[in-house]
Amino acid sequence: MNTLSYKTQSANADSVQREWFVVDATNEKVGRLASKIATVLRGKHKPSYTPHFDTGDYIIVLNADKVRFTGAKMDQKVYLTYSGYPGGQKSTTAKELAAKKPTAILEKAIKGMLPKNKLGRAMIKKLFVYTGDEHPHGAQKPQPLNA
Repeated sequence: MNTLSYKTQSANADSVQREWFVVDATNEKVGRLASKIATVLRGKHKPSYTPHFDTGDYIIVLNADKVRFTGAKMDQKVYLTYSGYPGGQKSTTAKELAAKKPTAILEKAIKGMLPKNKLGRAMIKKLFVYTGDEHPHGAQKPQPLNA
């Protein structure tokens, strides 16, 4: 038998079906929650997953200011930024970042788990992170994410 009886299906813009999910981040561990969200943003939870195409769904994260770290990471974890100039490296701890911008901790964790290319930049645009219980995406009828 020299021919295949099936063809591998690749997802494209016409075949992808995007859904909306909502996640409550209250008392969730940062890394475990971020890995679940990154999987859904990439579309790896779908049977139609295609590595070179964005098949992921939209995610709304509520109560992002109530996520937690295990151990002493809140005081010891350091986030570094570098401007590209000599002496342009700045560092901040997780506690300082949470006080200044509470959504940034979860956003950075999720973004670090996505591809570092155009595809990853397109995937992160489907993430919406809020500090309270309210979100402006009620018209999309998001369902709770059971992951």
